[in-house]
Amino acid sequence: MALIRTILFAASLTVLISGPSLAEDKSYYSPVIQIDTENHRILISKLGGVFYIDVPEAGRPHMEKLPISGLVDFVVEMKGENEMPVIKTWKVKSGESTCMYFNGKECK
Repeated sequence: MALIRTILFAASLTVLISGPSLAEDKSYYSPVIQIDTENHRILISKLGGVFYIDVPEAGRPHMEKLPISGLVDFVVEMKGENEMPVIKTWKVKSGESTCMYFNGKECK
């Protein structure tokens, strides 16, 4: 009985420790294809496919400053399989913008 409790306890700790690590950061160097201000998202491309990334509350006033067709390095947090990635930061690499760098809180 003690062995079963020990195994269950170890399994519970493993689940608790590994559970929060589901979110991970990824970087995408992509042109801005479309800015959807109504739904707070930006359409980008990677390896021939296109997908939306979500803009957090702090970035919404600045998202229209991104240059369409300009190359931007986006760092996003991957939430899960059925959830849209959320922008953490961006750096405009080509194109004109009054928000060349967004650090997650403000533009610089």
